Amino acid sequence: LRSSCRLWGGLVQAGGSLRLSCAASGLPLDYYSIGWFRQVPGKEREGVSCISASGGKTYYADSVKGRFTISRDNAKNTVYLQINSLKPEESAVYYCAADRAHDCHFCSGYGCDDSSYYQMDSWGKGTLVTVSS
Repeated sequence: LRSSCRLWGGLVQAGGSLRLSCAASGLPLDYYSIGWFRQVPGKEREGVSCISASGGKTYYADSVKGRFTISRDNAKNTVYLQINSLKPEESAVYYCAADRAHDCHFCSGYGCDDSSYYQMDSWGKGTLVTVSS
């Protein structure tokens, strides 16, 4: 998996927006659920969002609902995470991950924090997002 940022390598001011992308070579992402995670230095990894393999279901952590949007573009074999109204505390390394079997099972109506399902099939190397204030 490969992930990247849109705006100045992931640098953005508080209140700003950016779009992260997750893509793969030789891996058809339309067969996988795709999750986004983030990790702040010194803290545990946090589930952020997930989109089902079909694209019909999306999930979000409570902390990002209404501000983040996950979507697919199967023609480009890419999943996006649109991030709006960024907060300084959301500076983190953001990871995308693909899973074939569990279909966003780390997410529920309570959020995306079921760490028992964090062991996804394939992980990107992570993209640093820095939110300045």
